[in-house]
Amino acid sequence: MHTTQQLSVLILGSGGREHAIAVALAGDPAVAHLHCAPGNPGTATIAANHPVDINDPRSVVALARRLHVDLVVVGPEAPLVAGVADAVRGAGIACFGPSAAAARLEASKVFAKEVMAAAGVPTARSRYCETLAEVEQALDHFGAPHVVKDDGLAAGKGVIVTDDRAAALEHAAGCLPVVVEEYLDGPEVSLFAITDGLTALPLQPAQDFKRVGDGDTGPNTGGMGAYTPLPWAPPGLVDEIMESVVEPTIAELGRQDTPFVGLLYAGLALTSKGLRVVEFNVRFGDPETQAVLAALDSPLGQVLYAAATGNLAEIGELAWKPGSAVVVVLAADGYPGTPALGGTIAGPRLLGSDDNVHVVHAGTARDAEGALVASGGRVLGVVAHAPTLARARADAYAAVDELDAPSLFCRRDIAARAERGEITVSDAYRVNSTLAQYVGDVAEGDAGEW
Repeated sequence: MHTTQQLSVLILGSGGREHAIAVALAGDPAVAHLHCAPGNPGTATIAANHPVDINDPRSVVALARRLHVDLVVVGPEAPLVAGVADAVRGAGIACFGPSAAAARLEASKVFAKEVMAAAGVPTARSRYCETLAEVEQALDHFGAPHVVKDDGLAAGKGVIVTDDRAAALEHAAGCLPVVVEEYLDGPEVSLFAITDGLTALPLQPAQDFKRVGDGDTGPNTGGMGAYTPLPWAPPGLVDEIMESVVEPTIAELGRQDTPFVGLLYAGLALTSKGLRVVEFNVRFGDPETQAVLAALDSPLGQVLYAAATGNLAEIGELAWKPGSAVVVVLAADGYPGTPALGGTIAGPRLLGSDDNVHVVHAGTARDAEGALVASGGRVLGVVAHAPTLARARADAYAAVDELDAPSLFCRRDIAARAERGEITVSDAYRVNSTLAQYVGDVAEGDAGEW
């Protein structure tokens, strides 16, 4: 894969996902100029940072024009929902990110369910609820564990999974309307697919860790770590996800005249009934992106530009480095509640790395004296790539322990069960044909309740 065109790229966003994308783009020889808006102290080491309101389409277009960029990569979901990708493309600039219409796949759980139903994509049975009375009925119908999801954007934290009916009702009361779903058993998988609306290329599957505490305890977060690839994944899993989830979804959006150009993130459960979609996101997931892009061997800039210009079919399969990648997130004390801001951060690799470990900035800033401090809930991501999962975990945690950041904490069990071989997929999943099982659910009236 090689392009003679030298690319100037603008990344929108300021978190760990955007820093990870910047690191990968900086390693592509075709990327001659790299810009981030607004960026963070980490991206400033490899790109030029620019202040901008990333949710204002006019401001983004003006900046892209002033910088004469060839490609805009939209990191977070909010600018996509605000129509930034539409405005950039309307200005004649290639953009990696879906239209506002297609971004509803993440912005509205109801729209996502409608698309999946039309496309025959397997997902959890669900009910849309606008009142607490409807929520109570749905909770009783599906039983515990209870799953309640905010219908809109919630930065990965709008869902509660609990055996406590009162806690489920309290969560619903704070974010009506909601979608109440049946609980999906089995291990979860994250799969990203890059698409130009016709061709779709899968990235390596990953698994993330949503709960704040070791042993998957405590409240949900935006993600406390991730690893890739998945040593326990059944053979053919990626092909199955592409054939039964990603490709039908992209095709259905095309049929609805809302072609999807960008990154489709499928969160999935490998249940005893077969593959089921937990959620869709319309951008790179955080923190899985940090691990997945650390393992990518293909030049990311050329791949994203091909997708943004409708030429993804020319790319071919993506190439991957052998071995495993792990990211451990360091969060500020108090997260996912009110985080303790302003804590100082020092240590190696904060401004770059020359070994197999690097540090991604997610919520950092410079104080009045120029010191690096915590400025958000999730603050850093320590990423290691190594020949084995055990070595990647060991290297990541060794790097965590070298940092001087007393106001930060992390989980100590990221990828530990995978390393010990404790994650298994049920025999029922392995025997069930996902599509055949889902067709059976449809026939029984259990595929999608409203």
